[in-house]
Amino acid sequence: MTTPADTRTPRVGGARPAAGHRPAPWVRTRLRSARLAALLTAALAFGTVFLAAAFPRAVDRGTDDALHRFLTDRGPAWNTLIATADHRNDAADLDEVARKLASRPGRTFRYAESGPVHGARGDRFREISNPGYARPDGLKPRVSLMYLQGVAERVTVVAGTWPTGSGGQDGAVPIALSKAAADSIGIRLGDVLQGGEGPGPELATVVGLYTVKDPRDPYWYDLGCLDRACAQGNPHVALAADGLVAADALDRLAQWGAHATDFWRLPVDTGALHARDLPATGREINGYLTGPSAVGLAAYTGRDDLSLGSQLPTAFNQAIARQNAAAPLAAIGPAGLAAVGAVVLFLAAGLTTDRRTAELRLLQARGGSRGGVLRRLLGEGAVTVLPAAAAATALALVLVPTPRWTEAVLAALAATLIALLGFPARAALFWSRPRRRNAGRRLVGELLVLAVTAAAVLELRRRGVAPAGQEPDLLLVAAPLLLAVTGGLLLARLQPVVVGALARVAGRRPGLVGFLGLARAARGSGGRGRPSLLPMLALTLAVTTAGFGATVLDAVDGARLRAARGVVGGDAAVGTPTGVTLPTRFTEAAARMPGVRLATGVWWESEVFLLGSDVAPTRVSVLVVDPGAYAELSRSVGRGGFDPGLLAGGAGGPDAPMPALFSTALGERLTAGSYRLRLPDGWELNAGAAGRISATPALVGDDRKFVVLPSGPAVAQRPELGRPNLWFGVGDIDEGRLKRLVRELAAPTAWRVAFGEHPGMVLPPVAAGAVSAPPAAPAAGAPAAGSAAGTVAGAPAAAPAAGTAAPSPGADTNASGGSDAAGAGGADEDALLSGYQVHTSTALAAGFADDPLQRSAGRLFWAAVLGAGGFALLAVLLTLVRTAPERAALLARLRTMGLRPRQGLALILAEAVPQSVVAAVGGGLVALAATALLGPAFDLSVLVGAEVPPGLEPAVPPVLRQVLALVALVTVGVVAEALIAGRRQIATELRVGEQR
Repeated sequence: MTTPADTRTPRVGGARPAAGHRPAPWVRTRLRSARLAALLTAALAFGTVFLAAAFPRAVDRGTDDALHRFLTDRGPAWNTLIATADHRNDAADLDEVARKLASRPGRTFRYAESGPVHGARGDRFREISNPGYARPDGLKPRVSLMYLQGVAERVTVVAGTWPTGSGGQDGAVPIALSKAAADSIGIRLGDVLQGGEGPGPELATVVGLYTVKDPRDPYWYDLGCLDRACAQGNPHVALAADGLVAADALDRLAQWGAHATDFWRLPVDTGALHARDLPATGREINGYLTGPSAVGLAAYTGRDDLSLGSQLPTAFNQAIARQNAAAPLAAIGPAGLAAVGAVVLFLAAGLTTDRRTAELRLLQARGGSRGGVLRRLLGEGAVTVLPAAAAATALALVLVPTPRWTEAVLAALAATLIALLGFPARAALFWSRPRRRNAGRRLVGELLVLAVTAAAVLELRRRGVAPAGQEPDLLLVAAPLLLAVTGGLLLARLQPVVVGALARVAGRRPGLVGFLGLARAARGSGGRGRPSLLPMLALTLAVTTAGFGATVLDAVDGARLRAARGVVGGDAAVGTPTGVTLPTRFTEAAARMPGVRLATGVWWESEVFLLGSDVAPTRVSVLVVDPGAYAELSRSVGRGGFDPGLLAGGAGGPDAPMPALFSTALGERLTAGSYRLRLPDGWELNAGAAGRISATPALVGDDRKFVVLPSGPAVAQRPELGRPNLWFGVGDIDEGRLKRLVRELAAPTAWRVAFGEHPGMVLPPVAAGAVSAPPAAPAAGAPAAGSAAGTVAGAPAAAPAAGTAAPSPGADTNASGGSDAAGAGGADEDALLSGYQVHTSTALAAGFADDPLQRSAGRLFWAAVLGAGGFALLAVLLTLVRTAPERAALLARLRTMGLRPRQGLALILAEAVPQSVVAAVGGGLVALAATALLGPAFDLSVLVGAEVPPGLEPAVPPVLRQVLALVALVTVGVVAEALIAGRRQIATELRVGEQR
């Protein structure tokens, strides 16, 4: 007997439909019945997943750009591998070794397309004894010889021919010189240079003169004095130049220079480096320097004595330390955005569950199983969420291109799972056994969050600033968010109490709108008896993140300007070359410049010795200042303030000590009443200690040894001490105007008075830069070559590199080695003669800020703040949309009782805005508390661009701006929702009547 087949239709969600009825597909039916809800769900998933995928890639691109800029700004010295070996007199072998080296790049780096620079050079300069050549300080000019492969392609022969062969009948080696160097020294085409002080007499014939096509080409880096004459020595200067020889004359290099060395410079393509690979790249390059790779290269090239050196590992370590220090500060905004986005997704899932509660209860009552309903809900969500998430991820990968995609895809996957599983997970609870609401469980959870937050804060305060060079400090990122969550939980408990009290106050006043709106805000919606926690948490997280990050950025801006003023010594400073003073007409004109509130000149000398009965001769810096003006300058800058009365009075006679301020580093060693200050020319001044100061605006550093003298008695004894060589100004000073004033009134006359014009020596415009300047006074951040670190705040030669520490103090010295710098300023229209330095604090602060790492952190933060603000507004609007039917019914009833439309809008604002105001104000207070609690653990030096003391102080203005911005944003959103959707819903209620 055959059993008839079961022709009954399958169950739908556990309930079997009637015989002969085929149910409509679940997903299609649900999407058709709620098109707007499906579109909003897809839009929310798209926006959240896009941000989740885009931010990691934006961080990667920012750190890569910062790395490339950091290495580029360091110059070729930090971007190359340099190989050296003993000289072999073989040009073909030089080329073959260069080819082999270039063919063996590393796994994590590659060489630049420009290729290696290689050749051979003599190891010393020879003095040229020909008469008639320029001798600035009586010293003979010097010439060394070099061979460079490919140099003929980068120069233009303007006189004579390119050298060939190894020498003529007279034994003179043919060489080519730079025309600029030849003009500066006085060498002419065809001259036979007579070299002395070598292992034997040597001659060189100048057969060609050339000009360099592009002096800024990295090819010319570290190649000596090939494009111009160099000034070597200090204080006595000798001019030097390098001559180029042909490949046939390689054997003459060692004869001329006592010894010769073959070299190969391999520039690394810094644009192909990635910040995430720096540790591995550093290890690989270290292997080329001292490890197995170095041995393999020596064997591969056939040069057993081949040695490689590079500054890249050091630069990589510095870059990694910068990235790790900036990472927590840059991640606070994106982490807050991620937290707010997750809260909004949970809120959307909860509101969807509330909206479909009746439907889920009906399915449960009709026998629907948990698994069957969840499968259909997952299918419904997959149709709306997954395509939107895939499109958002693809768009983020296209719009923010970086090589690394793993983190972006994982973040997008996490956001997708939250958006997809949030509603089904909430719906699954309907099939769980109902549990009686237990306030104790919520209290235990809140206490647990409070304990974790307290532990994180205490650990940060105990530990302080994380040591430099460690991994990114994730605790600094998590602590502000934990404080925001704790603050949100506390506000959720306080809001009903505060708003309820306001409702009671409003109830005792005439009018219904305020009382009714506040009462509904205190009670919440949906029969909970209290407001929803998630909107409050989203608003609090958004405000706390924005307020805390804005405080950090505001502190960075302030610290940057203070650091710049400390380096400059005021808002503007002018420094002169050694031995040059500023004329009176300049100081008077500078003091009258627009914006100058304070101006003072200072005479400074670092080659002064302190003599006394209780101290060995000690070299110190001496500053001769106007007591009143300099005291005001010290107070304005915030360095070494003192009472000008301490320097009042004068010496009673030539031998009587004048009042002086001694530095703390120096004063701790002094016990006698008076001391002698021996000037470089042998004259002595008597000084008595009138006080001690730890620092002074004119000198950078807190450990300097200096003496400050009043100008009155000092000038009375030595009139030349009244002619300043430094000038400082306070106020809104235009740097371009000040530079033009220096060029017009100070530089031309002073240059020629101090240094004169040597016969045969060309002093071209600075833009041409044919000859180096005489040595300048030691400057902040740019001590003379070979010196310890002489630093004068008033004359920084260059702003410290962005992201590096401000110039550190060192010993005062004028010692100098060789210098190959051309005229200062290049082709800048405000360029000065070499040795003059003009700097302003605003320009230096702008230089500090000109760092891709800082800009990337700022852009990421503000983008995260905008995103978090948008999510916070969305949280409020979602809550309003969920309660819209109930509110529309209430307003419709009140409309029939005479409620005006304007009053209806006021009722909606009174219901929605208090929660936003409480959350915004509470979030602002949490941001201030977070700044006070976590401030000691923050080091802003990397974001400032200069070394600053660690710590972060609370600031009300930046937090208040974020609070007001969010309240205004939410208010505008609520008003727009009420005007657009509220009227339509009220009209529907009035037409249809009560349907619930």
